[in-house]
Order: sequence, then C-alpha cells, then structure tokens
Amino acid sequence: MKIDFTPSRRSTVGAEWELALVDRRTGELSSVAEQVLEAVRPDGEEDHPKIKQELLLNTIEVISGICDTIAEVKADLNESLDVVHSVLDPLGVELFSAGSHPFSTWYQQKVTDKERYAKLIDRTQWWGRQMLIYGVHVHVGLDHRDKALPILDALLRYAPHLQALSASSPYWGAEDTGYASNRALMFQQLPTAGLPFQFRKWTELESYVDDMFTTGVIDHFSEIRWDIRPAPHFGTIEMRVCDGLPTLEEVGAISALTQCLVDDFSARLDDGEILPTLPPWHVQENKWRAARYGVDAIVILDAAGNERLVTDDTYDLLDRLEPVARRLGCADELRSVETILSYGPSYLRQRAVAKQYNGSLRAVVASLIAEMRDGKIARP
Repeated sequence: MKIDFTPSRRSTVGAEWELALVDRRTGELSSVAEQVLEAVRPDGEEDHPKIKQELLLNTIEVISGICDTIAEVKADLNESLDVVHSVLDPLGVELFSAGSHPFSTWYQQKVTDKERYAKLIDRTQWWGRQMLIYGVHVHVGLDHRDKALPILDALLRYAPHLQALSASSPYWGAEDTGYASNRALMFQQLPTAGLPFQFRKWTELESYVDDMFTTGVIDHFSEIRWDIRPAPHFGTIEMRVCDGLPTLEEVGAISALTQCLVDDFSARLDDGEILPTLPPWHVQENKWRAARYGVDAIVILDAAGNERLVTDDTYDLLDRLEPVARRLGCADELRSVETILSYGPSYLRQRAVAKQYNGSLRAVVASLIAEMRDGKIARP
C-alpha cells in the first residue's frame, strides 16, 4: 500500500482541543453536544469549520487553522471558545478540559449517533465505552516525508516530559487513582492506540498499514491512534500524548514546546545529523513512569540507562530550545512551560483543591471551569 505524504510548510502548527460539557450547578457531564453543534453551525453549512463533534455527546472539539505562530493558534482557539460560550451560557452549561472527569461515570454517557462511532464501540465493547477521556493534539508541519519517522522516534524521548506537564487525570469514577495521568493508560487499551511502532523506513509503515487493512483492523489511516503519529494527508507529525489541558495558557505552552522540538529535529536532519532514539522498552517504561508520577517521574534518557528527574531535564530542554523559540516567535509561550512547573500541572492543582475543600470533587470541577474561563493557570 502506497501512503502519499503531502509536505507542509516547515513547522506550521495547529492544535485540536477536546472539551467537556458540564452542568453549571452539579458539575456533572451534560450530553448536549448535538444542540451546541447545531447552534454554532453557519447557515447553509454542514457543520462549523472549527467546532466539531466527538465520540461522546458530552464532548466537543475546537480546532485551529494552519498557523505560523503559537499566538495565532491561541487566538484561533479562543475565538471558537467565545462562540461556544455564547451558546452554552443560556443553557447553564460550562466547559472544562482535563484528561478525565473527576466523578461522572462512563456508563451514564451517551455515544454520538454516527456509524464510525457505533463501529468503534461494537468492536471495542467495554473498553470502548470506558473512553471518558479528553486530550490535546498538536500538529507540526514537515517539509519532507522522510523526516516523519526519524522525528517521531526522536520525539518519543520527550513524550514523558509532555505527558508529565499535561497530566490532568488523577481521578476516575470519584476515586483518586494514584496516577497523574490515568487517561494515558486507559486510552492505550484500544487496539491501535498507545505507543507507536518505531519504523525506520516509510515502506515499513506502508507495509504495516497494508496489513491492518488486509486483516480488517482499520478502514482508514486515522484509526491508527498512536500517541505520536504521522498525519500524511496534512503533512504533519501529530503529538497526541497530552491529557486535556484546562487553560489556553497551557495549550500554548505545550504547543510551543512541541513546535520547537519538531523544528529543532527538522533542522538537525537538514544538517545531516542522525537523531537520537530510545529502545522501545525504555520508551514504554518512561510512559508508565510519567503517567504514574507526573513531574516526580525519573525518566530514562538513553540506551545506556542513564536517568534523571523529568523536571530537571525539562528546564535544560527549555534553555536549549530558547533560540528555536525566538526564531519561531513563540518564546513567551515556551516560557509558560516554566509556569506549569512553578504552579504544578493540573493533576497537582486538582488534588490541592480537593484537599482544601475536604475531598470535594465538585470543587475540583468548579476550579477547572474557572481556569477555562480565565484562560490561565490558577495562581494561589
């Protein structure tokens, strides 16, 4: 099977942000996505170009256009948020984004009435119905197909950093799971989700996809739901590691870090460098450590087994990427990664709110709603 890759302008960027719809009074999830999507649909159009449906009726997704800077991504997403809020306010419904809802239960949620979603649930059954999770996806443009797989492999070295920074799903069904990102381990239960295979040649990817079609595992390339994947139609590498992010500030920070990493790797490939990679078993262990311990994870750095606290490695990474960020025009957004480290990723902020309010998870949801409205990480 031949998979055509449509090259993009190098390091253009876009983001997809999954948002939960919640009742303002109770904090429970609210299955009103169809009503919202109908209200925002422009006259004469099938749907809104940047506000989309998702698997569950308690979820919508806002997507940016193809942007040159992270500031453009944030402005684009914020415009869609304003449109959505104008519809939600009269309904008594709010938005939040986190890797999971702290206390709403999966079995009470309604699935969107579309053939592709029905097929997914029919095949995956209990695990598919469990997917009460939310994420952020960041696309970065590649100017050549042959960069896609080397950059994917190199990004796996930093997947635990992105996962730790974005971790926002400590609660599941009103219980503290003990994990920073329970979503990371839930999502990989789907047949084609989880960590990608580390192919060395594009023809190996084509052979894999051909096998998936032949054996009936997938009907479309998009059904490969890896944590990081090439998106051939868009000409991008797509970072899908991250939990849902509560604030536009954090979406900007994570998008900037992703854009800078990809651009740096792209430049190094142009210079003839062979990008460093990790063995698959180290990649797998790093994912578990970041999901379990978040910013307290000690990650494996190289094939020799050298290790380091993920926060220390992140600070050094930010220093190294600063010239890249200045060139891309996202220095301010990249510095927002330090804000996440200073005030804690969402999983820590959620637990702090629960502790402050005697274990109240409704207070946690209220704090997530407030952060979404404000657009910034809550500063105690």
